[in-house]
Amino acid sequence: MKYPIEIQAYNNGLSVEDKAIADLLVITITENLPEAESKIWHAHPVWFLDGNPIVGYSKLKKHVRLMFWSGQSFDEEGLNINGEKFKDASVGYTNVNEVNITDLKRWLQKAQDIQWDYKNIVKRKGVLIRIK
Repeated sequence: MKYPIEIQAYNNGLSVEDKAIADLLVITITENLPEAESKIWHAHPVWFLDGNPIVGYSKLKKHVRLMFWSGQSFDEEGLNINGEKFKDASVGYTNVNEVNITDLKRWLQKAQDIQWDYKNIVKRKGVLIRIK
């Protein structure tokens, strides 16, 4: 399984429980998005397709948050809508047993099929357009 050493270093810096969650996420995301580029972006792991951010996770105060940049368009009850300006949605995990792999794989497939163009958001002065 290939992902940058920086992502493993990020995971290694987490508590034991949070690292278990992050390790499961990185393995599942990498397996299901083999063509995606992954790197640390804005201080946390993010996967990109053609330069467009698709999915990432970060440690917040209360949980590990898994975020899909275009998640509002997935029409999935398990994802929480974060705001109105962007199309992101997320889910928070406090225990590795909360990660539903079936849901995660379905969301990752939708992340490939449904994309809003975050790569060019600055050029478009904050306007998002759907590219897939």
